[in-house]
Amino acid sequence: MGLSRAKVISRIIGGLGNQLFAYAAARRLALFNNAELVLDDVSGFVYDHQYQRHYQLDHFHIPCRKATLAERLEPFPKVRRYLNRRWNQRLPFEQRRYIVQDGIDFDPRLLAYKPNGTNMYMEGYWQSEGYFKDVEETIRDDLRIRPPTDSMNLTMANYIRQGIAVAIHVRFFDDLDNNQYNNVAGDYYQRAIAEMEQRVPDAHYFLFSDRPQAARARIPLPDDRLTLVSHNQGDAMAYADLWLMSQCRHFIIANSTFSWWSAWLSANEEKVIIAPGFERGTANGWGFSGLLPDHWIQIVI
Repeated sequence: MGLSRAKVISRIIGGLGNQLFAYAAARRLALFNNAELVLDDVSGFVYDHQYQRHYQLDHFHIPCRKATLAERLEPFPKVRRYLNRRWNQRLPFEQRRYIVQDGIDFDPRLLAYKPNGTNMYMEGYWQSEGYFKDVEETIRDDLRIRPPTDSMNLTMANYIRQGIAVAIHVRFFDDLDNNQYNNVAGDYYQRAIAEMEQRVPDAHYFLFSDRPQAARARIPLPDDRLTLVSHNQGDAMAYADLWLMSQCRHFIIANSTFSWWSAWLSANEEKVIIAPGFERGTANGWGFSGLLPDHWIQIVI
């Protein structure tokens, strides 16, 4: 009997944008090591009482299976994951079998990592194109979105495709009445739109947000040049908004991995992507090394 393939077991966590990053980094690692990729679609969500997020990667064409109970370290998974983290953090990176992301900057050590015939676990967000750029074609194929089938979304998609569409995403991390440290400063959108107008002067803008009316107040455009897309509410419909955004030709993204992926997944080879640029350590951990591809336009705020 031949030796069984090693497994890369990725713990999927967070919102849809972060789930996609976790998948893409693990997919590349598995490909380069001829290992089987297995997705833990349970443990990262069962205790998410604050945000009540859930696994959403079934909306994509992902060619791998879900983890079994044993692969999720059942029984007593919290204790077993904790012990694995503590033990492996003491080892050199190349010897670890339970890899937890160190910090938030792009970590090139992951590209050279080899499981050496044994199973390994991955946990983290891995928020950089650098973790999968060399398998971009495969990632794009895997992450084709299964479109929603309802008439409202299909009608909106047709409207988007009829003209020169720019997706604008506004994400609110903090309460509007209190400290807004993590929200993008209001003048970012004014400056980003001015930049887009120079490059794409005849565009129509489509606005997406978790707080649509508050977002509309931040966008300095007349009603006849802006469509507010607000019918897909809640975590369960996030994939539908991501699909609609990806149908646009150009993008003004927020400090959000959700709109990062909408721009990256767009098939338009001539797309203009404008993103907020922050100093390190500000605005919800945005702006670290490796986050934004070099050809994206940064508005420093």
